[in-house]
Amino acid sequence: MTILPAPAVAAWMESVLAKMRDPWFVFGMIGQFTFAARFVVQWLASEREKRVVIPVAFWWLSITGGAVTLVYAVRIEDPVFIIAQTGGLVMYARNLFIHRRAARAAAPVGPGKDGGS
Repeated sequence: MTILPAPAVAAWMESVLAKMRDPWFVFGMIGQFTFAARFVVQWLASEREKRVVIPVAFWWLSITGGAVTLVYAVRIEDPVFIIAQTGGLVMYARNLFIHRRAARAAAPVGPGKDGGS
Protein backbone atom coordinates (compact mmCIF):
# COMPACT_ATOMS: atom_id res chain seq x y z
CA MET A 1 0.00 0.00 0.00
CA THR A 2 1.39 3.38 -1.00
CA ILE A 3 1.02 6.19 1.45
CA LEU A 4 1.33 9.70 0.09
CA PRO A 5 4.06 11.76 1.69
CA ALA A 6 2.86 14.52 3.99
CA PRO A 7 3.88 17.35 1.60
CA ALA A 8 1.79 15.79 -1.21
CA VAL A 9 -1.24 15.49 1.08
CA ALA A 10 -0.78 19.06 2.27
CA ALA A 11 -0.53 20.32 -1.32
CA TRP A 12 -3.67 18.40 -2.26
CA MET A 13 -5.57 19.80 0.74
CA GLU A 14 -4.47 23.34 -0.12
CA SER A 15 -5.67 22.82 -3.68
CA VAL A 16 -9.08 21.58 -2.46
CA LEU A 17 -9.43 24.46 0.02
CA ALA A 18 -8.51 26.99 -2.67
CA LYS A 19 -11.28 25.62 -4.90
CA MET A 20 -13.76 25.83 -2.03
CA ARG A 21 -13.05 29.56 -1.69
CA ASP A 22 -13.94 30.14 -5.34
CA PRO A 23 -17.41 31.76 -5.70
CA TRP A 24 -18.14 29.47 -8.67
CA PHE A 25 -17.57 26.45 -6.43
CA VAL A 26 -20.10 27.85 -3.96
CA PHE A 27 -22.55 28.49 -6.84
CA GLY A 28 -22.13 24.91 -8.10
CA MET A 29 -22.63 23.50 -4.61
CA ILE A 30 -25.83 25.50 -4.19
CA GLY A 31 -27.06 23.84 -7.38
CA GLN A 32 -26.07 20.41 -6.12
CA PHE A 33 -27.71 20.92 -2.72
CA THR A 34 -30.89 22.21 -4.37
CA PHE A 35 -30.90 19.22 -6.70
CA ALA A 36 -30.32 16.82 -3.79
CA ALA A 37 -33.10 18.46 -1.75
CA ARG A 38 -35.63 17.08 -4.20
CA PHE A 39 -35.04 13.59 -2.81
CA VAL A 40 -35.72 14.78 0.73
CA VAL A 41 -38.95 16.42 -0.46
CA GLN A 42 -40.01 13.24 -2.26
CA TRP A 43 -39.14 11.06 0.73
CA LEU A 44 -41.08 13.25 3.17
CA ALA A 45 -44.12 13.40 0.85
CA SER A 46 -44.08 9.61 0.50
CA GLU A 47 -43.81 9.17 4.26
CA ARG A 48 -46.73 11.53 4.80
CA GLU A 49 -48.91 9.73 2.23
CA LYS A 50 -47.72 6.23 3.23
CA ARG A 51 -47.16 5.48 -0.47
CA VAL A 52 -44.64 6.52 -3.09
CA VAL A 53 -45.47 9.96 -4.46
CA ILE A 54 -43.59 12.56 -6.45
CA PRO A 55 -44.82 16.02 -5.48
CA VAL A 56 -44.64 18.95 -7.90
CA ALA A 57 -41.96 20.51 -5.65
CA PHE A 58 -39.70 17.62 -6.68
CA TRP A 59 -39.80 18.84 -10.28
CA TRP A 60 -39.31 22.50 -9.37
CA LEU A 61 -36.25 21.60 -7.28
CA SER A 62 -35.02 19.44 -10.17
CA ILE A 63 -35.31 22.35 -12.62
CA THR A 64 -33.80 24.90 -10.23
CA GLY A 65 -30.90 22.70 -9.16
CA GLY A 66 -30.38 21.44 -12.70
CA ALA A 67 -30.31 24.98 -14.15
CA VAL A 68 -27.83 26.24 -11.56
CA THR A 69 -25.68 23.17 -12.05
CA LEU A 70 -25.86 23.61 -15.84
CA VAL A 71 -24.58 27.18 -15.53
CA TYR A 72 -21.73 25.86 -13.37
CA ALA A 73 -20.99 23.09 -15.90
CA VAL A 74 -20.80 25.67 -18.71
CA ARG A 75 -18.49 27.80 -16.56
CA ILE A 76 -16.10 24.92 -15.92
CA GLU A 77 -16.44 23.79 -19.56
CA ASP A 78 -17.39 20.19 -18.78
CA PRO A 79 -19.23 18.72 -21.81
CA VAL A 80 -20.31 15.54 -20.00
CA PHE A 81 -21.89 17.58 -17.21
CA ILE A 82 -23.47 20.00 -19.73
CA ILE A 83 -25.09 17.21 -21.77
CA ALA A 84 -26.38 15.43 -18.67
CA GLN A 85 -27.89 18.57 -17.15
CA THR A 86 -29.43 19.73 -20.43
CA GLY A 87 -31.12 16.37 -20.96
CA GLY A 88 -32.39 16.37 -17.41
CA LEU A 89 -33.82 19.88 -17.70
CA VAL A 90 -35.83 18.85 -20.76
CA MET A 91 -37.32 15.90 -18.86
CA TYR A 92 -38.09 17.94 -15.73
CA ALA A 93 -39.81 20.65 -17.78
CA ARG A 94 -41.83 18.02 -19.64
CA ASN A 95 -42.97 16.47 -16.36
CA LEU A 96 -44.07 19.87 -15.07
CA PHE A 97 -45.96 20.44 -18.32
CA ILE A 98 -47.72 17.07 -17.94
CA HIS A 99 -48.55 17.86 -14.31
CA ARG A 100 -49.96 21.27 -15.21
CA ARG A 101 -52.07 19.83 -18.02
CA ALA A 102 -53.46 17.12 -15.71
CA ALA A 103 -54.23 19.68 -12.99
CA ARG A 104 -56.12 21.85 -15.49
CA ALA A 105 -58.08 18.87 -16.76
CA ALA A 106 -59.03 17.91 -13.21
CA ALA A 107 -60.06 21.43 -12.22
CA PRO A 108 -63.80 21.97 -11.90
CA VAL A 109 -65.38 23.95 -14.70
CA GLY A 110 -67.13 27.05 -13.35
CA PRO A 111 -69.96 29.06 -14.86
CA GLY A 112 -69.00 30.53 -18.21
CA LYS A 113 -65.85 28.41 -18.44
CA ASP A 114 -67.36 25.45 -20.27
CA GLY A 115 -67.83 27.36 -23.50
CA GLY A 116 -71.61 27.06 -23.29
CA SER A 117 -74.22 27.76 -20.70
